[in-house]
Amino acid sequence: MSKSLKRVRAALDGHAAEIVEAGEARTAQMAADAVGCHVDQIAKSIIFRGETSGRAVLFITAGGNQVDHARATALAGEELGKADAALIREQTGFAIGGVAPIGHLNPIRAFLDPRLLEFETVWAAAGTPRHVFSIPPRDLESMSGAEIAAFTA
Repeated sequence: MSKSLKRVRAALDGHAAEIVEAGEARTAQMAADAVGCHVDQIAKSIIFRGETSGRAVLFITAGGNQVDHARATALAGEELGKADAALIREQTGFAIGGVAPIGHLNPIRAFLDPRLLEFETVWAAAGTPRHVFSIPPRDLESMSGAEIAAFTA
């Protein structure tokens, strides 16, 4: 088991969550098909780089939604740019394609798409490109420390 997957498993300890291998799910739709859920039940972890702070900012969005740059920038309070693989790895401990919304190496400012709250269960990356976990969205909100906010197009 990878270090990243172990970190997510440890973060989930005591919560009603299940980690499963979903295969190579490169898109939210592929992940949804793998676990048999609606695409919007996939909680995508989208990371931007704060241009002023240099820190990663996390947007946890429903699988069918896209982050609106202007709305995200307004929420973050600074211009947002593309986060490169090095920044993501350094601040979260995860590689692109397996970034979990929890279990980060360092605290991260996070925002949660309210669309995810419409479901009983959502699924998110579990630290690898092949693993996902299920969790009630309110648990995901509290565990990630995310602020519920409208930031999608």
